[in-house]
Formats: sequence, C-alpha cells, structure tokens
Amino acid sequence: MASLPILELSSRAREVFRLVVEGYFASGQPVGSKTLAGGGALGLSAASIRAVLAELEGLGLLAHPHTSAGRLPTEQGLRLFVDGMMQVAEPTPAERAAIERELAQPGPIEAALAATSAVLSELSACAGLVMVPRREPRLQQFSLIALGADRALAVLVGEDGAVENRLVELPPGLPAGALGEASNYITAHLAGRTLAEASRRMLDQLASGRSALDAASSDLVARGIAVWSEDAARRPVLIVRGQANLLDEAALSDIERVRSLLDDLENRQSVVELLELAREAEATRIFIGSENRLFALSGSSVIASPYRDREGRVVGVVGVIGPTRLNYARLVPMVDFTAQSLGKLIG
Repeated sequence: MASLPILELSSRAREVFRLVVEGYFASGQPVGSKTLAGGGALGLSAASIRAVLAELEGLGLLAHPHTSAGRLPTEQGLRLFVDGMMQVAEPTPAERAAIERELAQPGPIEAALAATSAVLSELSACAGLVMVPRREPRLQQFSLIALGADRALAVLVGEDGAVENRLVELPPGLPAGALGEASNYITAHLAGRTLAEASRRMLDQLASGRSALDAASSDLVARGIAVWSEDAARRPVLIVRGQANLLDEAALSDIERVRSLLDDLENRQSVVELLELAREAEATRIFIGSENRLFALSGSSVIASPYRDREGRVVGVVGVIGPTRLNYARLVPMVDFTAQSLGKLIG
C-alpha cells in the first residue's frame, strides 16, 4: 500500500500520530489513549483520542499488536513519519568529537573503518556497518627497507599518494644488493598498474626465467608479491560492530526476531547487496522493515549513507542497523556526519 501524504491527515490526527510514534521510539511499547490524554498536550478526552487512534489504524498507519489498548506505528506509518514529519537533530559536539577522534587515529584505512563502525555502534546503541571501499589503486613505487637481518618493511606507494606498508620475512644470507634490486624490479613492473595486474606479470616472468634476476632477488620479489596479495584477500568487504547492542531489554521479549536479525548479519554478501543500494543515493537512505528483503522477517531498519573521495566518487557506505523503533531523527544526521568525515579521511 502506498503511503498517503501527511497533509491528508487532519491537524488533530497528525498530532496524535506524532505522539504515538515518538512514544514508541522512546519505549518500544504500544502507546495507549490514557497515556496520551494524561500528558495534557492534546487537550482531548481519552474517548476522543481513541476515535483518532481508530481512524489512524484504519488508514494503516497504526497497529493493535495484541490485547493491549495501545497502538504502535506500522512500517507504512513509520515511512510517513520519516518522510513527512521528522525533524532531524544535528549530532551533538560530543558525538562529533567521538567520531572525529576515532578517525584521527594513525594506522591503515581498514583500522579507521573498523573504529568508525564501532563508535557508530556505541553512539547509536545499534550495530554499526561500514562497507570497505572496493578499489584497486594504480601503483607508483615499491620499496623494501631492511629492518634487521631477518625482516624488511615493504612500502607501497599509489599514484594517489596513498602509502601502505607491511613486514616481509627475509631469508638468511641475503646479499647486500638484493633488496634494492628487487625493489627496482617491482617498481618498474607495477608503475601505472594495479597490484593484481603487476603481480600476474611478474610471477609469469619469474616462472619463465625471463626476469633477469638472481635467485635471491627473485625470492624477494615473490615474497613481496605474496604479502600484498595475501593482505588484499583478507581485507573484509563489510565491517560489522556492536551486534550485542541488538540484544536490549525490549528485544529480549521478541528473541526470535533478534535471532533472525543476527542470522541476517552473518550473511555478509546479502548485507553488502543492501548497502550497494545506498551507493547511488545523493544522501542518507532509510530502509524500514520489509522495504528491504533481507531484513523483512526480523523487522529491522537500516540507515545508510555513501561516503565519497575528494573527486566526489562513491567509495563505500556507512550505516547502522537496529529495530524499527530507531531514533531516526537523531541517527540520520549522525550517519550523514560520519559519511562526510570518512570522505575527508579517504581523500
């Protein structure tokens, strides 16, 4: 059923609806007419409020979950509220500082992404999601720098200026010039290529004996390729943190839903496919319950935003997942701010 425009509701119905939704967000429980009348903000009797609740239920915006007199918003009602009534609240200075502090930590980009997912989870009391950028940068330079008799630092420099390094174990009795020879050879063959392209070419030359390298330098080249290839294969496409936050007091009353959600999160490829839908968005996207196939059974919501590099290209997606009673007004700008901060880091 398509969601009706918010303006089709009377001002009284809009106000009752708003209070029910906000009460549901606060408690996770159905909101009854006595609760609404007790606040005094509506200036209506309990009987008048019950009539409005019945009207909203008839429109498919509220549901009567059980014998309780209370109502809670349906997915259609939540969509109407998010699209037509929600007033977002900017992240607090403390929330901004917490996000920026994690992103300022030194280390590889994957560590920053994992920290981002963790801090989002902590601030939102949901599970944090970060989709790692799928990119194969063009490479410019490779260096092997001795750290001792048995170890070297392999330094990889991309055409975009990005620098990454890994430790390489050295074989015993390595000739003095082998590190430089291997570094020059790799640099000559990887310049302007992705690591995968350069690796295939170098390994083919080493296997066929066309490399013009001695045995020690050939061994170093193979070691250098191996450490970077292994690292790339292990890099996660999706980072999830804070699943334990999904087991809150309200969730324990519906443990089957939570179990279904946790099972869904284990299906990383399906989660990635969902987040891919947010890659094309100009701003933060909200998926409520059955609006996405993956989380239809668990009745969960996802708030996700793409993050971009300095050229405006989308390189990944960041977001949170939790029950449909998420505080959307608070979390949407928080996710959006995190995406913008990640974009500045990615560069």
